[in-house]
Amino acid sequence: MTAPVRFPRFFVTAPAPCPYLAGRTERKVFTELKGPHADALNDALGRIGFRRSQTVAYRPSCVDCSACVSVRVVTGEFVPNSAQKKNLKRNSDLVASVCHPWSTAEQFALLQRYLAARHPGGGMATMDEVDYADMVEHTPVTSYVIEYREPSTGSQPGRLVGACLTDRQGDGLSMIYSFYDPEHATRTGLGNYIILDHIRRAASEGLPYVYLGYWVDGSERMQYKVRYRPLERLGRDGWVRLSDDEQDALIRATAGRSGPAEPAMRDPATEGREDGSAEPGKFDAGKFVERDPQDLWSRSSRF
Repeated sequence: MTAPVRFPRFFVTAPAPCPYLAGRTERKVFTELKGPHADALNDALGRIGFRRSQTVAYRPSCVDCSACVSVRVVTGEFVPNSAQKKNLKRNSDLVASVCHPWSTAEQFALLQRYLAARHPGGGMATMDEVDYADMVEHTPVTSYVIEYREPSTGSQPGRLVGACLTDRQGDGLSMIYSFYDPEHATRTGLGNYIILDHIRRAASEGLPYVYLGYWVDGSERMQYKVRYRPLERLGRDGWVRLSDDEQDALIRATAGRSGPAEPAMRDPATEGREDGSAEPGKFDAGKFVERDPQDLWSRSSRF
């Protein structure tokens, strides 16, 4: 008989500038993941919208804003659109390898190129190899790094062009952070390809969902997430599937917006703040207060 999971202690951070919507503030509720039941706790919290950063599970707990919405792709029913089919075909020669969550110099060099091209001056731009190792290796749950390489030449492995830190939850894959070669001479769509591969991988393993983190209405760099369907979002009544009409409207609304050409899994804890105030790659608790766990647990959408 499995011993019950001990109820965790929850804390709430002090308000801080929102990294996604100008002029707003954010708070996060968080708890520590540790011990023999960390996987079970991470699974339970993931189903109610928490994300993981190293040994911490967190989610938004903003007083006057509910723009951050957890979203996940239904893998068994996913059908790629024409652009996604072309992407899968164009990058079908990439070799994906599931690796232990150990950092490598090759991964870190790729991350540095990615950050320099896509997020110069961001919170993660000052990361060193130790920071990166902390982000990847400090995990109390079932995690791995999926590497994407070009075909090998001779006895040497092919060039590393993408990687994603991924948690394997009981009902799906949670994409914690992805990065890729942002200036590849011949390949495009690497960020999207990593997401498509996770959807395909989860479906083949019988996992019903791929968790994409938070979709933030009004944040242009989060709009790519609405292009994957069927998409479910978490609300007060639990997970609800976006209707075709609703998702079509969101896609049309974002079609003309500017923003990053490629996605990455960007959440405040793993990305760091745009002004660099958060320690890169680490959850920034700052000042916090403890909350009544029974009150937190009873509210399935927003705290």
